[in-house]
Amino acid sequence: MAKRRVGSSARGVRVVKSVRPISDSQIDFSDIPESTDEELRRARRVGRPRTGRPPRQLIAIRIDPLLLKQLRAMAAKQAKPYQTFIHELLERAVKRAA
Repeated sequence: MAKRRVGSSARGVRVVKSVRPISDSQIDFSDIPESTDEELRRARRVGRPRTGRPPRQLIAIRIDPLLLKQLRAMAAKQAKPYQTFIHELLERAVKRAA
């Protein structure tokens, strides 16, 4: 069986390599209307709200499927996302151990 290419086609890769990056000052914005004051007032930040704390770090751990099922059920009873629930459990355990 032939190995399948992942991603763009070979031609697409050649085209991308041939395109030279340009600076922002060289971009023609003449066909884009400026935002009105009303549009700017209605604009909202997209993404997670800033909390002032550094964001949590993504990790990967292996948990027994039955334990994970129990943790998810416990989190659901408290109407919390299970990852938040696990985070809170770990925080309490660390405080007790310290």
